[in-house]
Amino acid sequence: MTHRAPYRADVVGSLLRPSTVKKARLDYAAGTISATGLRQAEDEAIGPVVQRQAEAGFKVATDGELRRAWWHLDFWESLEGLDVVDAESGIAFQGVSTRPKTMRLTGPIAFPSDHPFLADFAALKDDAIAVGLEPKITIPSPTVLDFRLDNERIDHDAYADRDAMIDDLVQAYRDALASLYASGARYIQLDDTAWGYLCSDVELEKARARGIITDGIAERYAILINRVLEGRPSDLTVTTHVCRGNFRSTWISSGGYEPVAEQLLGGTDYDGYFLEYDSDRAGGFEPLRFLPQGDKRVVLGLITSKSGELEPREAVIARIDEAARYAPLDQLALSSQCGFASTEEGNLLTEDEQWRKLESVVSIADEVWPD
Repeated sequence: MTHRAPYRADVVGSLLRPSTVKKARLDYAAGTISATGLRQAEDEAIGPVVQRQAEAGFKVATDGELRRAWWHLDFWESLEGLDVVDAESGIAFQGVSTRPKTMRLTGPIAFPSDHPFLADFAALKDDAIAVGLEPKITIPSPTVLDFRLDNERIDHDAYADRDAMIDDLVQAYRDALASLYASGARYIQLDDTAWGYLCSDVELEKARARGIITDGIAERYAILINRVLEGRPSDLTVTTHVCRGNFRSTWISSGGYEPVAEQLLGGTDYDGYFLEYDSDRAGGFEPLRFLPQGDKRVVLGLITSKSGELEPREAVIARIDEAARYAPLDQLALSSQCGFASTEEGNLLTEDEQWRKLESVVSIADEVWPD
């Protein structure tokens, strides 16, 4: 168990965009460089980012999602049947909103054989293997699409209603996992805000206003996830990261995991769960009691990605010890609470602060789990 994903010290996914990538994206939008020029700038930035993860002591690396503008929309807009369109307003965080973009379902949903994430993973794999790390790719969970998709943005010529799209959605994700596996991926993470929103009465009320039926929704989402994961290869690790919102160091939802812990930890077939525990908004560790004994792991997000202030080492270790009262220490691990740049704008800290945080994750994990 020691040397398998999710690792004792793990990386959630996104990293702050280097200045070279930010400039290249602006130049591409202005038409002064080509798509080839943009990709070259991304390639030149991702190699050093992977190398830096190796130097920090990780066994795993992501590409920092440096090629993406959004953690979720970039994946969905390249699926068949889904378009990213302008919205009346952005997603409201605490005191700030994202750019006004949303999804429109024109259907039928399918995963295309030329989805750009396949080429992105192939490039990451080469960089990661070169420095002895396991490449990890992150994609948005299908539950997020269901939870965030407004009824009015479903083309009823394609699907009679929301439930009618589920079979195609499941198959699209099964095809995505199979295609990534065929490309060499053995560690895939499904990023998921839906489970975090299900812990919030405020967000549940907003969902009902959008036409989402919330009665029994946790059970329904567990079934959806398990259908996607059913029959996956035994050497493919699939984890999830449960997020409460991460944009410009702000957040959306509050509430402990108790309302969904039994369905999420005990009822889904994930190999690991990245859970945010960097603030009181996440509640206590008691819901970890629903983690089944065995090989599954909970990766404790105790190091916040929302500020540059470094957490006291002793305080983090004390919180790990507290969590171990409810789940075996051998089934726990450590990471940052979320990525550092779920969108290209990034959180409000410096790259140096980001790397100090990540180095702290490895250092603390090595002390707690010296094997």
